[in-house]
Amino acid sequence: MKGFTAALFLGTLIFPSCSGGSGGRAWPTHTVCSDSGLEVLYQSCDPLQDFGFSIEKCSKQLKSNINIRFGIILREDIKELFLDLALMSQGSSVLNFSYPICEVALPKFSFCGRRKGEQIYYAGPVNNPEFTIPQGKYQVLLELYTEKRSTVACANATIMCS
Repeated sequence: MKGFTAALFLGTLIFPSCSGGSGGRAWPTHTVCSDSGLEVLYQSCDPLQDFGFSIEKCSKQLKSNINIRFGIILREDIKELFLDLALMSQGSSVLNFSYPICEVALPKFSFCGRRKGEQIYYAGPVNNPEFTIPQGKYQVLLELYTEKRSTVACANATIMCS
């Protein structure tokens, strides 16, 4: 019996998420923007860390150049960095998009090449197509990952436009 109790205690220490510990808790929901009929919220889906993200102007009419802020501490070196985006509405896929952010021969941002433990903080413009966000509720899955498919950041976002 003592062996079983010791094994159970050791298992609780090694695998806290299986024992009802902090592993079941989710990161807080953050507001990216909320203004005139548009609200954008996100929650980190990376179980190991949260990150910060915001958009300067919240508008249903998305401009071709928007200013963002993004901050995170790296758990992996960034030689190459990719973004995958999946947009869903009413359970159906609307858009899937992949984009190389950092490539070895073509770094697009100053944080390309940063090392594990360093902080990324980007505040500046991002180019995107100009369009009006239609009324509705949308779910977005965003994933930033390295060339080794290691997650740098992951977010489940909700866009509500009225």
